[in-house]
Amino acid sequence: MPARDRFDRPLRSLRISVTDRCNLRCQYCMPEEEYVWLPRRDILTFEEIGALVDAFTAAGADRVRLTGGEPLLRKDLPDLIQRLANKPAVRDLALTTNGMLLADQAGGLRDAGLHRLTVSLDTLRADRFRELTRFDGVAAVQRGLDSARTAGFTDLKIDTVVIRGVNDDELVDLLAYGRQAGAEVRFIEYMDVGGATRWSVKDVLSRAEMLRMIGAALGPVAAIEEESSAPADRFRLPDGQTFGIISSTTEPFCRSCDRSRLTADGLWFRCLYAREGTDLRGPLRAGASRAELTRMIGEIWTARTDRGAEVRLATGNREPFIPVETLQKKPHLEMHTRGG
Repeated sequence: MPARDRFDRPLRSLRISVTDRCNLRCQYCMPEEEYVWLPRRDILTFEEIGALVDAFTAAGADRVRLTGGEPLLRKDLPDLIQRLANKPAVRDLALTTNGMLLADQAGGLRDAGLHRLTVSLDTLRADRFRELTRFDGVAAVQRGLDSARTAGFTDLKIDTVVIRGVNDDELVDLLAYGRQAGAEVRFIEYMDVGGATRWSVKDVLSRAEMLRMIGAALGPVAAIEEESSAPADRFRLPDGQTFGIISSTTEPFCRSCDRSRLTADGLWFRCLYAREGTDLRGPLRAGASRAELTRMIGEIWTARTDRGAEVRLATGNREPFIPVETLQKKPHLEMHTRGG
């Protein structure tokens, strides 16, 4: 049985950042010019990641998602995927990527045993993509999605962060593209976390507004009733197409959240808004056994009370969560470090 926290939330889903490096500079995640990178010597080896996954699955986790930074920058990533895919306790193994390198790697990821892929794509316009990320890349991401489908990935998702006045006029176009690409689109409210140093509440397009805009263009939107701890609420259009909305800013789902995050250097965070994490690399490298690590993980999760997004909403604190000066001193607070 999975460990349960103070709100009876099970420890089920583990997001593992395999690198803090990224090949884009998205304005809602990495808008500044300078960043502090994790020391190479501190980055977990694949063997260490596997050992920690064993400890987490023994505590109840059964879903693993690999993230970054950009995970496809990690050398020999298929070796890690194969290592994790061969663990019977890992029932679901997924990866989130910005897609820039996916065209050349999709087949290898599938062959290694990866179950699912999520690709971040915030715009279909080349000029807007460049403005959002500081790089050219729409065509590369689309080639990556094509390659993923060719490789046999059937549960593809596209994640789109929606920012008012930036890409909120592309909701319908992105849904059309998702249909063409064989992927379910998930729209994400712009969140006031870590690297979003230029976040403002006026830039948030709420779930309610998204549904009104989509409904006005494509017809009545029906909510899909399902029991799930997934962050997205799902909806169906009159033609049968489904999509999701992750509304962490205006309608948080903290009380059903079963996710936690492991940074590339082994810090474990139980909430996206948490300011402090627990070092698991230290005990692991000091020789802690799987049972000792599992006991530590279980005890810490059992004491968990985190509800970061709910607290932010309830207190009405609508300033950026972390000032840039703090981020420069504490890189683990960055979303590209802790896996978003």
